Amino acid sequence: MRRALLPAVLLALAMPCVAKANDSTAELGAGGLVYVTTEAIQMTSEDLYISMDAVRVRYTFQNVSDKDVTTLVAFPMPDIKGALDFIEAVPVDDPVNFLGFRTTVDGKPVEAKVQQRASALGIDQTDFLTALAIPLAPQLDVTRAALDKLPQDQWQGLIDRGLAIPDTFDAGKGWEHHLAPNWRLSTAYYWEQTFPAKTAVVVEHSYKPSVGTTAGTIFSDGDLAANNAFPGYQQKYCTDKSFVAAAKKAAASHTGDDFLMENRIDYILTTAANWAGAIDRFHLTVDKGAPGNLVSFCGEGVKKTGPTTFEMSATNFYPEHDLSILILRGAKSAQ
Repeated sequence: MRRALLPAVLLALAMPCVAKANDSTAELGAGGLVYVTTEAIQMTSEDLYISMDAVRVRYTFQNVSDKDVTTLVAFPMPDIKGALDFIEAVPVDDPVNFLGFRTTVDGKPVEAKVQQRASALGIDQTDFLTALAIPLAPQLDVTRAALDKLPQDQWQGLIDRGLAIPDTFDAGKGWEHHLAPNWRLSTAYYWEQTFPAKTAVVVEHSYKPSVGTTAGTIFSDGDLAANNAFPGYQQKYCTDKSFVAAAKKAAASHTGDDFLMENRIDYILTTAANWAGAIDRFHLTVDKGAPGNLVSFCGEGVKKTGPTTFEMSATNFYPEHDLSILILRGAKSAQ
């Protein structure tokens, strides 16, 4: 089935506000499970729930063969890229499980293994950083502190490898010299899973999404059609005329410190394409968090099912596109 990109405009006016600053954090796109493709294992259903607080997925897999199949199943976490000014939204303050990932198989918790690799300029530098006792998580303050503790005659070596960026500034107490992490951290949870012959297996996993935010919104722009960013919103979030009208009204009516904020969630839906064939039954629930929030995303046959929830279902579903969700809400409701 070809997945059409039809507008799923899910609306109710948020509390009044005026868009303010451009302070922003960037979302990290995560998704579902991947494995080595085999025709023996089919995904018969996927039930996906997404909100700003949680992502929950319930899969049913069917081994259609006459033999047990044991395969490696993985959950690839989104890469984290170090930077001079780190803006990516990392929801959990944990150097390894920074999305709070959990999984069960037939209701029993899975003790997954984890692999983390750090790279720069396309070269694996994990062992190099580990030998220097540098934590691999570029987003944590302890990592910057560990870099700063290195003898300064070692700093240039990290810069030359693309692992660090000089960070020099004056915060009112004279010039300070630091190193900022510049490597890419790749993390994956994995385990061996046995799918018994002619048997259904239920796998559930959950995590906290990385929610990108912007203090303000392009929908406060009086001449939105002339805004170079707007076509990207139309394509990524399927913002139709009704949503745009509601968003502009909300942006214009918000005042003071309760400005309208953008909240963005990316979900890599195409990971489901790793499984054999189409998904027999797919169900998606998007929860916008509060009745006053506005939400838009691309979907087909989306229906409002509650004050904050919108759902779509499909059969023989083959994910060809990833899912991006835009939620607008007042700054005070986000506190």
